[in-house]
Amino acid sequence: MVKQKLMIPGPVSLTPEVLQEMARPLIGHRTPDFEEILIKCWDNMKEIMRTKNDIILITGSGTAGMDAAIASTIEEGDECVCIMGGKFGERMADIVRSYGGIPREVKVDWGKGVDPDDVERVVEESDAKAITLTHNETSTGVIHDAKAIGEIAQKHGLLFIMDGITSVGGDLVEVDRWGVDICIVGSQKCLAAPPGLAMLSVSEDAWGVISNNNTRNFYLNLASYKKSLKKNTTPFTPSVSLVYGLSKALDAVLKEGMENRIQRHRTLAKATREAVKAMNLELFADEKVASNTVTSIRIPEKLTDEDVRGRMKREFGILLAGGQAQVKGKIFRIGHMGNVDYLDLLTVLSALEIVLKKSGHGLVLGEGVSAAQEIISNEIG
Repeated sequence: MVKQKLMIPGPVSLTPEVLQEMARPLIGHRTPDFEEILIKCWDNMKEIMRTKNDIILITGSGTAGMDAAIASTIEEGDECVCIMGGKFGERMADIVRSYGGIPREVKVDWGKGVDPDDVERVVEESDAKAITLTHNETSTGVIHDAKAIGEIAQKHGLLFIMDGITSVGGDLVEVDRWGVDICIVGSQKCLAAPPGLAMLSVSEDAWGVISNNNTRNFYLNLASYKKSLKKNTTPFTPSVSLVYGLSKALDAVLKEGMENRIQRHRTLAKATREAVKAMNLELFADEKVASNTVTSIRIPEKLTDEDVRGRMKREFGILLAGGQAQVKGKIFRIGHMGNVDYLDLLTVLSALEIVLKKSGHGLVLGEGVSAAQEIISNEIG
């Protein structure tokens, strides 16, 4: 059996320390001992997200966090400016629609970054209550200019709801400075914690809207979580074991230091981009807006998804991500977030060269790895 290596944009591989922490005996979720763990997680998330806002923890995926943010702020008939450009930007609009809201879509070509002027135009043509943005769009490998979108939201008095699920903990996110009213985080991405937890930072302005919102949701009603914050607990039973793992993972994030962690992710991304170009491959995302946590790559015309991802998994036990929706079968994606280190990346790139060569793609073995080594050596030398 080939050992599997996860190189996808979540879930990511966990450290032995996090796995061991989750095996601890359960304790009551309404006890002082668990309260202490929750408070520590909330405080650490504030430091990582650079915010003084309240932190909400929900047992559920990142999409649960997205759902909670929209359900708690958008009522039937409310207009919401939704920035598209990828699967998850589109998901925000779908959630708005599901609660009877009216998405005012800002169209963005897949693989490109959003133009703030386009956002400004749609805002001025609408009667919007909020703007939604997927900061780091993993379906396309693009990171958008969240700071610029926050400025537009503040200028027009709109809530800024940001999906930071695949950027928080891996790239620069400054919730307070950017004016993000609700920032959504997923546990199994850059934070390198187990799947199944969503965290949200919520501003005072957002709480004002939430308190007056006719929310058609029960479990994901953020007003319920606000009440429980006063008692240092959650309104419903949390996954105690997952919170154990999250707490240990956040310790590791802060031990590495956010500046070091961001730099590591950026070096991994740059090394990946230079390597795939040296392999005679074409990047899918515009390099000026390329993500630092996942790299999207076009599959060569003469090859198939099976030739690349299929062989990587079958022959080397390396799991890469495929394309979604309109780019399914046309691109593959290398996740380099969370605990991925330089040796992990060099191993994957070496295997990718072999797979491409055996599948008939024209390249010189070693040139991709060499390009990555050059970037890494310059950064860590």
